[in-house]
Amino acid sequence: QVQLVESGGGLVQAGGSLRLSCAASGRTSSSYAVGWFRQAPGKERELVAAIFWTNVSIYYAGAVKGRFTISKDNAKNTVHLQMNSLKPEDAAVYYCASDLFGELKRGRSHFWGQGTQVTVSS
Repeated sequence: QVQLVESGGGLVQAGGSLRLSCAASGRTSSSYAVGWFRQAPGKERELVAAIFWTNVSIYYAGAVKGRFTISKDNAKNTVHLQMNSLKPEDAAVYYCASDLFGELKRGRSHFWGQGTQVTVSS
């Protein structure tokens, strides 16, 4: 089992920044990736970024590329999502999840965090 706990959400003005963190505990698999998803009201959940625990491969959705940066601290089993130049359309509940990258790309994961709200005022 893997437990994921997000932190760092909040309210920010458009153009501002937030940093989300996802702390993983339990039996994390070296073959897994950690992804950040978001879901806004009335919209489907989407994968915005993902990073592998054991290599340097990183994925970004087109809508966030150049504004968001995903990083990891293997020693602390923590993945961060630095979000810059935030836009009102970035507002959503952000979830971290961990599974094989292919599963994350399909919107699936065995393990999910509880979510953290990001609100962006215009």
